[in-house]
Amino acid sequence: MKVIVTWVSMIVILMIAALPANAAYILLPMDLEQKNHLKAYGITYWVLDKGAEAWWFLNYRGGSFAFRHNNLFEKECLTRGVSFEILPDAQFNAIIQEISSPELNMDAIKLEAAPKIAVYTPNFNEKGEEVQPWDDAVTMVLTYAEIPYETVYDTDVLGDKLAQYDWLHLHHEDFTGQYGKFYRTYHAFAWYRENQKRMEALAAAHGYAKVSQLKLAVAKKIREYVVGGGFMFAMCSATDTYDIALAANGVDICAEIYDGDPADPQAQEKLDFSKTFAFENFSLIKNPLYYEHSTIDNRNRKVTPQTDYFTLFDFSAKWDPVPTMLTQCHTRTVKGFMGQSTSFRKNHIKSHVLVLGENKPANEAKYLHGTLHEGQWSFYGGHDPEDYQHFVGDPDTDLNLHPNSPGYRLILNNVLFPAARKKKQKT
Repeated sequence: MKVIVTWVSMIVILMIAALPANAAYILLPMDLEQKNHLKAYGITYWVLDKGAEAWWFLNYRGGSFAFRHNNLFEKECLTRGVSFEILPDAQFNAIIQEISSPELNMDAIKLEAAPKIAVYTPNFNEKGEEVQPWDDAVTMVLTYAEIPYETVYDTDVLGDKLAQYDWLHLHHEDFTGQYGKFYRTYHAFAWYRENQKRMEALAAAHGYAKVSQLKLAVAKKIREYVVGGGFMFAMCSATDTYDIALAANGVDICAEIYDGDPADPQAQEKLDFSKTFAFENFSLIKNPLYYEHSTIDNRNRKVTPQTDYFTLFDFSAKWDPVPTMLTQCHTRTVKGFMGQSTSFRKNHIKSHVLVLGENKPANEAKYLHGTLHEGQWSFYGGHDPEDYQHFVGDPDTDLNLHPNSPGYRLILNNVLFPAARKKKQKT
């Protein structure tokens, strides 16, 4: 009798064959047994950074991590307050076999190298501190999880420095050159005037007459980075303003109060949606005093804070590992949160873009993913997953109070995602 071995079984056989005899492993459970979900990502990154490999068990106990046991790794888990279990090799092999079952929506993904991370954010003063009066969820959670990152800004991007990094986060940014459309409320504030002055000087230093022209050049360089194989993650206003800048492609959409001359009256008709990542057929908000850029953001949503939740989609771990990795969590329902760009109207999302999380009653998407040639990107609406309505000047969120935050877990899924061995996604 011939024995037919499926491709899944063959992979499992090879996995087990590669395991050393008498090995012991550390499992970081990511279900409700985990005391600190966010720092568990940091431990996994740290293990990879030490040159060891790790496993990401998709849909197994909330998307758990595992790696070879040694005393150094165990001590680090204890030091950082991360829950862990020590597994003998037989138990680890049994988990691999369980995960491989075609009847279970699980998969085991090998993580091979710690990705080098860059955060696109302005560092302007003598101490390298940002002058803008708001925080950034990604830099906060990277710091809390003890995951190292470097900062880059326009000069670095235009100088082709992005090629040095595996993963890029776009900090709260307005790529249209309208300074967040904060003019009505904040134009008399010192931080606003100082930021405008510095940005105009930076544009001039690079040979651009306007900040909007500088930001378009930066947006195009970031697009090249993604096309070439980079991973890009954006939140809040860095999502829709990025696509708006690409669609405008040099058309003047800025009012006189932002760049010294009127916007092109035919700007809407001149938008080219073929150049955008995620959005199409949106309309510009032309009122320069209105705190909104376009109809992409579902600004007038009729959702109360008490009922504002979005749901993560379930994907096939074995057939769609990429979206499965990006949605790993210990809950499928996540508390919503607002931002300058809170969520995305579904009628403006391109058909090939994958919706990872949605608020169905509000008919809006919260979390998007897509591919562009060799690279991939994710857009995540809102400013701070643990501060429902974060205002300019509000204090930073203390993540010591939110070590199990589902909303912050989604950010860290994106951070570890480039460490995964690339698997061909089935279609």
